Amino acid sequence: MDSGYSTVQILLAILLISRCKAARKWDYEPILISATSSDDSLIKLEPNIVRLGRGQYGLSARVEWNYDVTEETMVDAIVYRSSTGDESDYKLLPYSVPKQSFYDYMNTFYKDVVMKNFANCSNVPQFEGEFQPPWPKQTYIGDKCTVAGDGLPDMVPQGFYKIIFNCTGPDQPSWSLIAVFKIINKMF
Repeated sequence: MDSGYSTVQILLAILLISRCKAARKWDYEPILISATSSDDSLIKLEPNIVRLGRGQYGLSARVEWNYDVTEETMVDAIVYRSSTGDESDYKLLPYSVPKQSFYDYMNTFYKDVVMKNFANCSNVPQFEGEFQPPWPKQTYIGDKCTVAGDGLPDMVPQGFYKIIFNCTGPDQPSWSLIAVFKIINKMF
């Protein structure tokens, strides 16, 4: 009888361990998404928030990319958080993409987050291994994209998050994306 009880305990422990996996413990609502470009003839960005259903939102975008990226093209992203959403309440967070070359970005954050979250709803370039230049000049479309959270932290504090993404380079346009999301913790 004692060995049967131990077997049940072991089976329960295995069941509990197999069910314990990391998963996103937050949900989001996009509040704002905007873009700027120093030259719309070289890069034109048209992001927008789309309603998918009751309480469900996605992101759509059209990006007309008409310039060559070089080794000197630099990108960075800065993330701020506010508990109230008030502009004066935002504080800088350590979640960021440090200033780096476009090609380094492609092999890190782009591959780990952008490809995983936007591959199913857009025509952004996909690759395995190292990114091989050039970045294609074309029109990119994202349609009703939702962020699954792949490559992002599983747990973040509730509040408003502002993300500012910048891209610059010599003899290239400067452009940026600004997005604000309200993060809500999920119970299950």
